[in-house]
Amino acid sequence: MTNELQSPEESQPPTRIFLSYARQDRARAEQVIDALEAAGFDVWWDGLLDGGVAFATTTEDELEGADAVVVLWSKTSIVSHWVLDEATRGRERGRLVPVTLDGSFAPLGFRQYQLLDLSMWRGSRGAPEISGLLRAISLVGEQKDASRRIPQLQKAGISRRRMISIGGGFAIAAAAGGLGAWRFGLFRARVDGNSVAVIPFKNLSGNADQSYFSDGLSEEMRSALARVSLLKVAAPTSSIKFRDHVEDARTVARRLGVAFLLEGSVRRSGDVVRIVAELIDGRTGFSRWTNSFDRTIKDIFAVQSEIANAVASALVEEVAANAGAVQDAETDISGGTNNVAAFDAYLRGKALYSLHAEERTYREALTQFDAAIAADPKYAAAHSARARSLTSIANQFATADQFLPLYSEAEAAARRAVTLAPRFADAQSTLGVVLFQGKLDFRGARKPFELSRQLGPGDANVLARFATFCSAVGRFNEATESIDRALLLDPLNPAMYNSAGFVQYSARHFAKAIPLYKKALELNSKLPFAHAGIGNCYFALNKLREARAEYLLEPLDVLRLPAIAIVARKLGDEAGAQASLKRLMADRGDGASYQQAQIRSQWGEVASALDKLEESARIGDTGITNMRNDPMLDPLRQNPRFIRLLKQVGFD
Repeated sequence: MTNELQSPEESQPPTRIFLSYARQDRARAEQVIDALEAAGFDVWWDGLLDGGVAFATTTEDELEGADAVVVLWSKTSIVSHWVLDEATRGRERGRLVPVTLDGSFAPLGFRQYQLLDLSMWRGSRGAPEISGLLRAISLVGEQKDASRRIPQLQKAGISRRRMISIGGGFAIAAAAGGLGAWRFGLFRARVDGNSVAVIPFKNLSGNADQSYFSDGLSEEMRSALARVSLLKVAAPTSSIKFRDHVEDARTVARRLGVAFLLEGSVRRSGDVVRIVAELIDGRTGFSRWTNSFDRTIKDIFAVQSEIANAVASALVEEVAANAGAVQDAETDISGGTNNVAAFDAYLRGKALYSLHAEERTYREALTQFDAAIAADPKYAAAHSARARSLTSIANQFATADQFLPLYSEAEAAARRAVTLAPRFADAQSTLGVVLFQGKLDFRGARKPFELSRQLGPGDANVLARFATFCSAVGRFNEATESIDRALLLDPLNPAMYNSAGFVQYSARHFAKAIPLYKKALELNSKLPFAHAGIGNCYFALNKLREARAEYLLEPLDVLRLPAIAIVARKLGDEAGAQASLKRLMADRGDGASYQQAQIRSQWGEVASALDKLEESARIGDTGITNMRNDPMLDPLRQNPRFIRLLKQVGFD
């Protein structure tokens, strides 16, 4: 198979490229310019400026008129305000073609673009890396004016039209050396033709209490679609932001970074349900497929499957022109049920659990999951949800004597879910969480966590849980990769940014963690953990007053009180420090042993801190899962007791 570079026609002007780079990378930039000009492109860079020319005006004019904006990211350019400004404008105009010169990630806000890797390129004009860059520029140029001829690579046996139909992003990534060259980030730019967001179906029943049913049905269809490996499905937390959207379909699709939207409505009256579903092309705003279903409630699962399969088949056809791939789009209901009463109770429980409110709400959710299991004892998703509810209650509200029974119940429920549906990613992920946080079985948690990631690459929650686990045990590269993917799938979910902040904090990238926590709060100002996370970062950076201000805003007592006790002592407020410790012990007792260890550690009371840390491990306090990376425990790290406990708990 040969590659042939087609030169532009004499009658058409060459594609105009704006090249952005950092001055320290000029030598490498000139190599790239040489390769682009040899391919027939017209490249503008600041080395062309004559003396006396108005730098800013000329640069802006060239940037606005460029057909493609090639940005050379490197460890120096990612902190250059000039390069960031130019890249931002290229992104806004849809002209951006990002390159990494040294393997550096693009800065936040640019990572969703397929990053072309030139770190191993040695300057050859005919190298595969340059072929990939030329293809990327060609695709960007064609988006602006399809009639304008630009240099393009043609492969024998693959038509240009076919390559684009597979998906511009995939073609670019493959040309640059495979999907391993993808770098994920916070904002979407180019979307794939097989991507879809399920907008919560409207409840037209005339009863607000039925919203749980329409929301739950939408989520179940999203989950069914997410199990199809050829599809990319936006996570529910981001999609739900557009429940009552007034924006047009193209705007919503662009903000969610998807090619298609699945919308609809549900009207339930007694045992009769009417569902209207519509698949909308986000690029045109026109309907691709629509249908209505009038069925009895007992047929709800058949309708759900029918809609999911129709949508899956339509989307798979966007990226695969063979019957086998479309057939593979038949969705399975791993972990599901055919029992209407069980399904209804499960949806009620999910609606309650998603509130992340006080203990009473979690227990009400637990009651609904129990009802679902009573109606269908083989309902794996209900067992998995029950396990998560029990774990949340234990983590956030339990006293020391409640840890063991709650975590034991959670483990039993999670294991039952896995037994019933071993390929259900959510069940494997939940088992990993229970073993890790509840049973402190770090080695045992590894297998279900890793299996969940293999089974659920399109599930943001599964990926975020895996990232948290990897971060806690020191697998920071895997943690970063997984949380980046989760953010890509669920870019409007504050919990994802909380998890991303935790990953960076655990890796001791404190300055990087702060904006992630702030983004979480921007999306949900009442979110737990985020203020404490920011405060911890400020504390680690020795910005004590800023840390205290954040700690005071943290809604969870178990996080706020120990943090205030620590920073108050550092600021000379002994009375405030002692009052916070006294309140913590009165409210949580031994259930906050780990937090007491943090306090004693930062107060310089090493022996007392180690006593509390050992007690924390003995009673099963989930806080102990943080001890490997927790900066608050740094005064203890060289102590033989600490090192011994670290190994006993299971940290390698």
